[in-house]
Amino acid sequence: MKNIIDNTVVFVKEKLEGAEAGHDWFHIERVWKLSKKIAETESCNEEVVELSALLHDIADPKFHNGDETLALKISREFLESQDASEEIIDQVLFVIRNISFKNRGEVPEHQPLELKIVQDADRLDAIGAIGVARTFNFGGFKNNLMYHPDIKPKLDMSKEEYKKSDGTTVNHFYEKLLLLKDLMNTEKGKKIAGERHVFMQHFLDQFYKEWNCEI
Repeated sequence: MKNIIDNTVVFVKEKLEGAEAGHDWFHIERVWKLSKKIAETESCNEEVVELSALLHDIADPKFHNGDETLALKISREFLESQDASEEIIDQVLFVIRNISFKNRGEVPEHQPLELKIVQDADRLDAIGAIGVARTFNFGGFKNNLMYHPDIKPKLDMSKEEYKKSDGTTVNHFYEKLLLLKDLMNTEKGKKIAGERHVFMQHFLDQFYKEWNCEI
């Protein structure tokens, strides 16, 4: 197991060199570490968890014209080159296919524990201090407004509306980030999410205070 994990780390680092800073190797590394910490509290296939965490953003559709098949193709070809079993490959691809927030309405009712663990880890990296930093980094990458008092969040967007959304960065908190706490799967994930959720609420309170020049 160690050899394939080590090889995957090298592969992902090379593949994501120069990636947008919120979806680069360091994001992958944090999700990988968080996944392992959560996996310690669950009875799961740790190899599937680690491989899924490492490969989950190998070709994020946001940066590939919305193509949701590319990551699956790249991951399959890599895992086959490592002589991974078809069972392992299928489980890893299932996680990659179903991990995204925008795809939550399409996920089968009975989800494998490995998906729940990696999904929690990925969502944890979207909230808290790191989540705030990543959100504003991506907003800057897209040249979105930070905030506009007359542009309100769009709640209950469809998958296609969400993919095409170019709202403000602050609105993204209400459209996604503040929703994640209640979407966590594992007890460990719920505990960490609760703490990070509170941080985001305090951040937004301070943001509005400064935006309105309150002293």
